[in-house]
Amino acid sequence: MQTIYVDVLIILNIYVNYLLLRTTGKLTHSRASVKRCLLASAYGSLYSLLILVPNLNAILNILLKLIAAATIVPMAFGYKSRKRYVVNMVCFLASNFIFAGVVYAVYIWLEPSFMQFNNTYFYVDFSLFLLIGVTTALYTSLCVFRYFMDRFGCLEASYKLYIKYKGETVNLSGIADTGNSLVDFFSGKPVIICSDIDLKALVNVKADIYENKQMPRGFRLIPYKTIGNSGMLPIFTPDEILIENINSGERKSVEAMIGIRSGGESGIFNPALLKL
Repeated sequence: MQTIYVDVLIILNIYVNYLLLRTTGKLTHSRASVKRCLLASAYGSLYSLLILVPNLNAILNILLKLIAAATIVPMAFGYKSRKRYVVNMVCFLASNFIFAGVVYAVYIWLEPSFMQFNNTYFYVDFSLFLLIGVTTALYTSLCVFRYFMDRFGCLEASYKLYIKYKGETVNLSGIADTGNSLVDFFSGKPVIICSDIDLKALVNVKADIYENKQMPRGFRLIPYKTIGNSGMLPIFTPDEILIENINSGERKSVEAMIGIRSGGESGIFNPALLKL
């Protein structure tokens, strides 16, 4: 039997859990800070010690997986509502099972001496190329899945945006518009376009700030183009963004950036942020 080093096992599973939490966040458009993801990943890695236990009963194994997901998910994403909690947990479980299935298939096919699989947990000592290849393939396939899901449908409702930054919060009306496909190139996050007037209580930044070369710390510029207009848009990452469906009262925390435009009275966001 292959020797299992507990430190390698824990580090490996922190990496995998972090990837799966980020995948879940991308699938559900749910915000989770790096710190919370790392803490949840470290906690979840403790369950990987079950690989050292003799083969568990299938029902008990599933029960432990559910307990793990039920506690890891709120640690990473918080508890916003029952619906969001269930959606995030289902997506996290689905990502886990898909990833475990892919790894197990590789294990059965290649029977590598450096890999051990037991109780749905795996240990690799340490084929870096295989690990990167499997995780990259999984993440890429799920991103493609998310892309095609976002292409269909548009949400019809009235919305309100709550934006928190450095201890201050503003709220403004929101408009779901599929025409806003603006995405930050560096982070891959969608951009919600808001008025500099509406954001004045948070950041005293004008849309034409780049013309005066007065870019505050934490801000950067991205190019944008609309019908008959183009230019550079200042963007920044707020501490939190909540989108509230006024009709149903449901709120969702989303991971996005804020773009500052001149004039206007509403925050324009892509309705794909509210899917799942």
